[in-house]
Amino acid sequence: MLQQISDAELEIMKIVWGNPDEVTLFPYIMDELAKKGRPCQKNTLIVLLSRLMNKGFLSARKIGRRNEYTTLVSETEYQTAQTKNFLNKIYEGSAKGLVSNLILGDLLADEEYEELKKLLEKGNKES
Repeated sequence: MLQQISDAELEIMKIVWGNPDEVTLFPYIMDELAKKGRPCQKNTLIVLLSRLMNKGFLSARKIGRRNEYTTLVSETEYQTAQTKNFLNKIYEGSAKGLVSNLILGDLLADEEYEELKKLLEKGNKES
């Protein structure tokens, strides 16, 4: 079971997951946070990165005076774990309840609805 991460930690993980390079450097994270309009103090970012390492989301390798950060948890793994947690907490594990709410609550765009419908039909054919 993956540990929960804060919104600030998630913002950092999204930057690391979105980085096309295999490793992410500290200055890259600082720059991306600034681009998103969320500048961060150096010490604050160091603390957040340290927490993510302690929670098992990142590893760091020291090269000279800099750290190279690599992900230990993929974005898909995190999304799946959070979705399961949400389903259990809000819908008592019922995916049907979630999908019904999305449809009946008019929370899906028409194209999203059609894509989900195709996925469900494809899944039934493969079973």
